[in-house]
Amino acid sequence: MADTSPDALPDQPAEIPRQSTARLIAGAALLIALGNFLSRIIGLVREATIAYLFGRGLEVEAFAAAWTIPTMIYDLLINGALSAALVPIFSEYAEGDQKEFWRIVSIVINTSLLVLALVTLVLVGASPFIAGVLIDNSRTDLFNLTTLLLRTLLPVLLPMGLAGLMMAVLFSRQQFLRPAFAAAVFNIGIIAGAVLLHQQLGIVALAVGSFIGAIGQIALQAPGLRGMTYRPIIDLRHPVVVRILKLYAPVALGIFFSLLGAAIDRRLASGFASALDTMRYATTLIQFPLGLVAAAVSLAVLPTLSRHSSSDDTEAFRQTLGMGIKVVLLLVLPATAGLAALAGPITALLFERGAFQAEDTAITALTLLFYLPGLPAAAIDQILIFAFYARKQTLTPNLVQGAAILFYLVTSFALLALSDLGFLSLVLGNSAQWIGHMLLMGWLLQRQVSLGGLRLGEAAGKALLASSAMAVVVWGGGLGWYAAGGSAWLAARHAAGDDCAGGRVGGAGVPRLKQPAACGGARLLHRCSVAAAGAAVGVV
Repeated sequence: MADTSPDALPDQPAEIPRQSTARLIAGAALLIALGNFLSRIIGLVREATIAYLFGRGLEVEAFAAAWTIPTMIYDLLINGALSAALVPIFSEYAEGDQKEFWRIVSIVINTSLLVLALVTLVLVGASPFIAGVLIDNSRTDLFNLTTLLLRTLLPVLLPMGLAGLMMAVLFSRQQFLRPAFAAAVFNIGIIAGAVLLHQQLGIVALAVGSFIGAIGQIALQAPGLRGMTYRPIIDLRHPVVVRILKLYAPVALGIFFSLLGAAIDRRLASGFASALDTMRYATTLIQFPLGLVAAAVSLAVLPTLSRHSSSDDTEAFRQTLGMGIKVVLLLVLPATAGLAALAGPITALLFERGAFQAEDTAITALTLLFYLPGLPAAAIDQILIFAFYARKQTLTPNLVQGAAILFYLVTSFALLALSDLGFLSLVLGNSAQWIGHMLLMGWLLQRQVSLGGLRLGEAAGKALLASSAMAVVVWGGGLGWYAAGGSAWLAARHAAGDDCAGGRVGGAGVPRLKQPAACGGARLLHRCSVAAAGAAVGVV
C-alpha cells in the first residue's frame, strides 16, 4: 500500500517523470536543509548553554573527549551504514513487495540493535582503557572524569541507533520531513538535561540529556512507520542482508582508521590546557554550514544516485552528481568567507556570557580561523563519498580515510616541531586531512565517472569571486569604520561584547601559545573581525 502520511513527498518515485528528478531532489534538499538549519541553530544554543554553565575547563574537556567515542561508533556503525548500504538497498525494495520490504527492515533492525548492544557492553567495561588512550597520562583528574562520562554516555548508543535505523527506512521511502528534524530534537534533549540537572549532576547532566534527546528522536519518527509489519526475526542468510553486510564490511576498516585518527588527535590535544574544549566550540561553528549545506544536499541526492547507478544510467548519474557539487560550492564558499570575516563577533555573540569570558572568545575565534581552510573540502568530500556509496563501492572511501590520516600526522607533527602554535598545529592538521581526503576522492571518482563538461570550474570560480568580494568588503569596511571611530563600529563592538579588544588578550587567552606573534595574532583577529561586524552594520 502506498504511503499517504503527511510527511511523505507528494510525488511518489514510481510516478516521477525524468524531467522532474531535479525538482524532487531540490525539494528534498530544501526540506533536509530546513531541518538541518533548525538543528544547527539549536545546536548552537546547546553549545552556548554549555559555555554559559561550564565555560572552558576540565568538565567540558572531559565531555569533549568522552563524547568522541559514542559519536564515532554511531557515525560508523549506524550513520555510515545508512548512507553506504541501508538507503541504497532499501531504496531498491521500498517500491516493491511491501511484505518482503518490511521483513528485510525487521531483520536489519534486530541484527543491528543486537550488535550495538554487544559493542556497548564491551566499551563500557573498557572505559578506563579507552580513557587512557584518549587522555595524556599526566592529567589524572581529566582521566577520571572522562572514564565516568564514558560509562554514562555509551548506553545512549542503543536509542540513538534505533533512531538512525528508522531514519534509513524513511529516507528510502522518500519521506524526509521527520528525519530532517530528528537532530533538532536530540539537541533539545541535551539542552533540557543541562539546564534542569547541571546543579545536581554537573557535566553528567549532558549525558542524561543525550538519552532524553535520543528517545525524542524515536518518538518523532515512529508515526512515519505506521503500517510497518514488524517481525522479531534474525536471518543473516537472507540475500539482501548478505548484500548489506558485504557493502558495509569495508566500513569496519574505516572504523579502525577513524578511531586511530581520533585517538591520536584527542591524545595530543589533551596535552594542552583547555585545547579539547576550545576545539569543540570552534568545531561547532564549522559543523553549522556542513550540516546545512553538505549533509542536506548529499542525503537528498543519494537515493537518486543509487537508482541511476542500479539502472546503469551513467549520464543521469553524472548530471545529478554535478548538480549536487555545484549547489555545495555555491553555498559553502560564501559561508566560509563569512565565518572568516566575522569569526570574533560570531564567537562572542554565541558564547561570551556566564562562565565563558572574553579571553575564551579570542582563542576560540582564532581556532575557528585555522579550521576554515578545510571547510569547503569537507563539504565537497561528503557528496563524493556518497557518490561511491551509491555505486555500491564502500571500500574506496574507507581506504582513503586511512591515507588522509597521514596528511594529518605529517602536518601536525611538522608544525608542532617547527612552530610555537601549540594545539593550533593540530587544528591545521585537521584542515590538511580534510583537503587531502577530498583530493584523493575526487581523483579516484574521476577515473570512474568523468566530471568533465559539467561546468564545475565555472561554478567554483563564480562562488569564489563572490565570496572573496564579500570578505574584502566586510573586512575593509570594518577597518575603515574602526579607523574613523564610526558609531557602527561602537555598536558592533558593544553587541559582540568586545571586552577583550586591546591588551586584555594575552598569554592567558592563548594557552600554550608562548610566542608573542601568536598572541598578537589572536588580538589582531579579534579586533579586525569585530571591526568587520561594524562594516556589516554600516552596509545594512
